[in-house]
Amino acid sequence: MVLRSCWKSRHKPRRGDPRPGGPAVLLLLSCVLMVQGGSSPGAEGATKTVVQKDAEFDVTYNDTVTNDNQTIYAFNHTVSRNRTEGVRVSVDVLTVGLDNSPFLFVVRQKQAVLSFQVPLILRGLYQRKYPYSHVGRTLCQPPGSSEVQYFFVDVSTLSSLGAHYQLRVSRVDSFTLQTDKNFSFTASPSQPQYFKYNFPDGVDTVIVKVNSEMTFPCSVMSIQDIQCPVYDLDNNRKDFPSNSFYVVVVVKTEDEACGGPLRFYPLRPDELMDAGNRSKVLDVVVSPAISSEVYVMGMLFCLGIFLSFYLLTFLMACVENRRWTKKRELLVNPPDMSPAETGKTPASPYEYGSFADNGSTLSSEAVTDSATSTDNYGYMGLEPFKRRPILNQLHQIAIRIDHSLDSAGRSRQESLSSVEEDDYDTLADIDSDKNIVRTKKFLYVSDLSRKDKRVLSKKYQIYFWNIATIGVFYALPVVQLVITYQTVVNVTGNQDICYYNFLCAHPLGALSAFNNILSNLGYVLLGLLFLLIVLKRDIVHNRAMFRNELNALECGIPKHFGLFYAMGTALMMEGLLSACYHVCPNYTNFQFDTSFMYMIAGLCVLKLYQKRHPDINASAYTAYACLAGVIFFSVLGVVFGKGNMVFWILFSVIHILATLLLSIQLYYMGRWRLDAGILRRIVNVLYTDCIRQCSGPMYVDRMVLLVMGNIINWSLAAYGLIERPNDFASYLLAIAICNLLLYFAFYIIMKLRSGERIQCLALVCILFTAVVWGFALFFFFQGLSTWQKTPAESREHNRACIVLSFYDDHDIWHFLSSIAMFGSFL
Repeated sequence: MVLRSCWKSRHKPRRGDPRPGGPAVLLLLSCVLMVQGGSSPGAEGATKTVVQKDAEFDVTYNDTVTNDNQTIYAFNHTVSRNRTEGVRVSVDVLTVGLDNSPFLFVVRQKQAVLSFQVPLILRGLYQRKYPYSHVGRTLCQPPGSSEVQYFFVDVSTLSSLGAHYQLRVSRVDSFTLQTDKNFSFTASPSQPQYFKYNFPDGVDTVIVKVNSEMTFPCSVMSIQDIQCPVYDLDNNRKDFPSNSFYVVVVVKTEDEACGGPLRFYPLRPDELMDAGNRSKVLDVVVSPAISSEVYVMGMLFCLGIFLSFYLLTFLMACVENRRWTKKRELLVNPPDMSPAETGKTPASPYEYGSFADNGSTLSSEAVTDSATSTDNYGYMGLEPFKRRPILNQLHQIAIRIDHSLDSAGRSRQESLSSVEEDDYDTLADIDSDKNIVRTKKFLYVSDLSRKDKRVLSKKYQIYFWNIATIGVFYALPVVQLVITYQTVVNVTGNQDICYYNFLCAHPLGALSAFNNILSNLGYVLLGLLFLLIVLKRDIVHNRAMFRNELNALECGIPKHFGLFYAMGTALMMEGLLSACYHVCPNYTNFQFDTSFMYMIAGLCVLKLYQKRHPDINASAYTAYACLAGVIFFSVLGVVFGKGNMVFWILFSVIHILATLLLSIQLYYMGRWRLDAGILRRIVNVLYTDCIRQCSGPMYVDRMVLLVMGNIINWSLAAYGLIERPNDFASYLLAIAICNLLLYFAFYIIMKLRSGERIQCLALVCILFTAVVWGFALFFFFQGLSTWQKTPAESREHNRACIVLSFYDDHDIWHFLSSIAMFGSFL
């Protein structure tokens, strides 16, 4: 009844009014407001006075509004069909009533309605309230049309005291962004900005960059489709059917999201806090993305680098094969001997290892008693670094072996007639008796392989099959998880989930950073190449063993390739898991990138140890159980390691205890027991060697290595306990790498101390690998992104591409580190 009487008394349409339905809609709105006002206490029967004004753009209107009146501003906004013109509404409240009632501003367009109150109350963390008296909004623009269009701004309040305000509606001429043209603007929490961009012909992908010289206040950028109203959605559309989009920039009320300081918690939840000046100047530029030709060039560049290693390996194999063929022909038909005089074909010049004695000439050497060496290293009287002396006189490469066919299968004792059985010891079963005492003249490295070679070969092949199985079961859930992460990013549009280098992240299909994934191909290809090299050596060795060749049977240590196969497989798995990590790099995914790095470091240490202790190496099950423990602690560090003092104390204690136990194991070569009497035996040793008589260590070199290892590991444990780094996975990896480098250096130093020299090819490999590692680490420490900080702070580290406009510094790290790891394996 009230609404009907109001309509009858006030509806007086004006003929010829160009605004379709304008007065009727306005009066209807005023009647509704009157009904609301009449229902409030103390306002029964009150009516609202509606004042309608024809307003103009770029004119500031100063006015007053109370609960008794309402002001409507009508604007004529007509643009041509092919032109987009932004419209911005700015409101400033000069005085606020004593009852703190807000103003309500409603902007009604043909296809959208925008409403906001002034003062505008925005909430921060812990529901802190920040009032803003100056508010600015950009109106959503309907599709281009040349018809006459009006929009209306209604101003009303429920305050009986009223207040003064300023209203200004202006055109935004620079509303549409131009390609490769920089545009500066200012935004604040109460005055967000957005601009439109139209795709030019022939361009379907662009890069949007928003820069600011101001770190704070914190701001958020979003890309939205052309639709009204403009707001932040939970989903992001990668394809824009209207061939255009909005670039929306909003300044946040607080700076915690950008790594800023956390403000105090308000004592009263309803207290209004002064936000201060939070205006921010920003620049926005939209530029085309790379073309498909750049993608092709980037792929070919990656494949070309690593396939060149295959070509180089093939050429070196051909040259080496040709060289050995010539030497074999020289051995079979020497210049001063006829084929009939040579007898049977001698053993082929089959050679292994990277160390040799005085070049390629095999000559008799003076045999030194190992008891005179500074460190027996393995067993009493055993000098494992001395090459087994060849007592037969071998003149240069031209040698004659007068063995008959039936003597090909003789034991190594019978193969060297100059060596009597009493001149050396044999180790029938090293596991049953570890306390070996030297009583005879010679004890050779090859004596360590008195066990059945087939049993030892199967023992080390377990490493390969175990790591292959582990890799399959570990990688499949990882692949599924990162695909889920990528799907979430694509569906929600939240670019803060993954820490990309956004200035050089080139998408392909559903992948957001295809270049970071492609650059991991080197680990896979070079790991496969290493497996092929090992396979070739394995086949050649088996053939030599089948022919009972002297070099294969008598020279060097036993050849076991299982750990080499495991190392190559681990390198391939590292490439796969690193690619999975770069699908969506973040804190929780980083453990996937480092898991097989632990594996590689552990396998390399085991291989170095096996090179001189082929029969007392750890079993595959024990080794992988220890590596599983390392990965377990890595997961615990990711979950509980951030600033948790209890975790770091526990980890440091376990780290130190593990270092001590491993040191004892290595020093005594396993000849000790961990039981209830361990403390009593330690006291006895300390009393005997330190108090009763001051005697030095029996194995000096080994003691030096273990002392240095304990110093390094204890220092790392102290650093972790004091600093408690957020990146626990990298900290754990640093421990593994430091121990690997220390043992590798000890391995080479002991060889040099034992009179062996490094062959030219091995020396070139070591120097080349060291140089590549240096360049690789330089690019690694560039730090293009970091999940140790907030996503906004991480973007501050982003850099543009440096190679072919496709690869960034971290991609170069992938290239160089894969080459360096391949060289390290060689």
